Amino acid sequence: MDERTTCVVVGGGPAGMVLGLLLARAGVEVTVLEKHGDFLRDFRGDTVHPSTLHLLDELGLGERFASLPQSRLDEVAFPVDDGPQIVIADLRRLRTPHPYVAMVPQWDLLNLLADAGAAEPTFTLRMRAEVTELIQEAGRVQGVRYRGPDGKSREIRADLTVACDGRWSIARRQAELRPREFPVPIDAWWFRLPRDPDDDPAGLTPRVGQGRFAVVIPREGYLQIAYLARKGTDAQLRARGIEHFRRDIAELSPSFADRVGALASMDDVKHLDVRLNRLDRWHVDGLLCLGDAAHAMSPVGGVGINLAVQDAVAAATLLAEPLRRGRVTPAELAAVRKRRLLPTILVQRLQRIMHRNLVEPILDGRRAGPPRVVLGLLRRFPALSLVPAYLIGIGVRPEHAPPFARRPPSGVAVDDQGG
Repeated sequence: MDERTTCVVVGGGPAGMVLGLLLARAGVEVTVLEKHGDFLRDFRGDTVHPSTLHLLDELGLGERFASLPQSRLDEVAFPVDDGPQIVIADLRRLRTPHPYVAMVPQWDLLNLLADAGAAEPTFTLRMRAEVTELIQEAGRVQGVRYRGPDGKSREIRADLTVACDGRWSIARRQAELRPREFPVPIDAWWFRLPRDPDDDPAGLTPRVGQGRFAVVIPREGYLQIAYLARKGTDAQLRARGIEHFRRDIAELSPSFADRVGALASMDDVKHLDVRLNRLDRWHVDGLLCLGDAAHAMSPVGGVGINLAVQDAVAAATLLAEPLRRGRVTPAELAAVRKRRLLPTILVQRLQRIMHRNLVEPILDGRRAGPPRVVLGLLRRFPALSLVPAYLIGIGVRPEHAPPFARRPPSGVAVDDQGG
């Protein structure tokens, strides 16, 4: 059976779910298509930064989010050989209601957004709905074809299609929008180890060895670890096997030596092909790309999910009224990119600088941490740790919920003018 909606969103990740919820609260009929049957997938973006936490408060979802099992990070610190560790980013210095990064499994956040969307009469979420093709007629995108839970092909036509389907976006590819790729020297391998009572519960701490680099993230009941190595070495790592990988991790961080046995095989180590790219144009007539579909980010800094959410807020703010009118022009779609381009460029440039001046020298064995001049400044002037904390936690242009989407805590209804 073919369908009709005002806006169809391809992909039920953070950007897609936030966009769907906000548009529905504006009274726009919106359908989100998610190809999986649930949101349960390991090692997706699980960092919810202060800017996103503030947004959840504005949406009336802050208390419900706070009730989810989570750990909180309030600093990024780097160990040094000649003294105590240096705090690179001190989130506690931020003047914001939530001066920390909440570490929450992404599926919990997505389920929360899905529940909030279900309360809106114009919101529809279809699971196990895999988009296979754009409908392109009369020079514009008119919707999508997708495969439903029964395997049958369906059509859903819409005034606007929004691609929130990630860095390998099928919608972007079919619209022949090609991102500009930036060189990335690293890939990441994610795994988890048991958490010890002596582990720092609130600090994100890199572990550095000769030509090796890992980032340890304390989670609720376990440690999530990102092991960084040269791009293109996944086959080599896997060929060496789990015993070699365990020894590598134990040498990098001796405190993990009694825990690496929790890695049963290399199947427990998940490879992330790190990409850094950006579309020069985020739209064609009838289609808009957001989040990773518009700009894939490096995991360095952990900002990808929060940039994607801010893209969604900006898109809802700018496009709700045109969608209510029943027609979104290419110029109105271009306005979304214009609003979100500067933050995207600045974050990607910062990530490239960090790749070049921090990660690469460590992997090459030329340095064991940040440049000495940086460490010296932070040791002498600790307040400087506010600058990276702001860039990580708040960002260059944080977006706030538009008035039509705001709600008081506990889901108490207000009219569309509330805020």
